[in-house]
Formats: sequence, C-alpha cells, structure tokens
Amino acid sequence: MAEVASGDLAALLDRRAIRLDETAANREDAIRRSGAVLVEIGAVDPSYVEAMLARERSVSTYMGEGVAIPHGTLAGKDAVRRDALAVLRFPAGVDWGGEQVVLCVAIAARGDGHVALLAQLAEVLLDPERALALREATEADEILRLLKPVDEETD
Repeated sequence: MAEVASGDLAALLDRRAIRLDETAANREDAIRRSGAVLVEIGAVDPSYVEAMLARERSVSTYMGEGVAIPHGTLAGKDAVRRDALAVLRFPAGVDWGGEQVVLCVAIAARGDGHVALLAQLAEVLLDPERALALREATEADEILRLLKPVDEETD
C-alpha cells in the first residue's frame, strides 16, 4: 500500500489528531473518543466508530505496553475516506479488559492497510524505551518523532 510503504506512521498522523490529555470512563468511551477524532479530521464517516466498537467486541485491540490500537472491522472499510491515525493519551489510564491502557492509536485504513500499520506499530512497541516514551509523551512533536522509522530519527 503506497500510503504506508515508507514505514512512516507519522506521515498518516495529522497533528490535529494528537490528543495527549484525554479522559475516558471505560474502554468503549475511549474507542468512541478515538473514532470521533478520526471523524473530526475527515478520515472516516461517523459509521466507522461503530465498526471500531464491533471489532473490539470480537477481539481486544490491546497490544501490550499500555497501548491499544482500536480499528474497524472489514465491514467498516467503506466508511474510511483516507488512511489515517489518531493518537489519544489517557494519563489516568483506561481499564481495557483487565489491562491498563494509557495510549490509543486509532487506525483507519482502506483495503489491507491496517495490516502494515499494525506491523509497524508492533515494531515501535517492541522497543520498551520507545513504548515508554510514547506513553509519557506530552508534546505532539514527540509523538510524531517516535512514530517515524528509527533510521530517520537521527539528525
């Protein structure tokens, strides 16, 4: 998929879709908030939020390291206008089926784009230092830097 072939997750992340001081009553609320950001930036139609909730009901999107990656079902693909990410940080944490989630990286992708995005996110999360930095980031620029490919981080 051309949009993510470069491996640059940050390229799919509109600065307006980074929210670093969110609160949510529970997992469903966190997913609704994440989906609302994707709607707000014009990446998805409102119906995509329901597809995200349906995905979560079928399988948890918790990835470990305090991070969840809510995304829609196959049926929700028609509601995706363009590939995009949204990053929401919940400093107080959200109970995610018994796990504490501090960071939601919401994914909107047409076709099989979510597979490449999930793989790239997993690579970031496999580095404990990067995962910790993502969970603790308080500036949008830091989120964007952490989601760039490792080989592009150095100046």
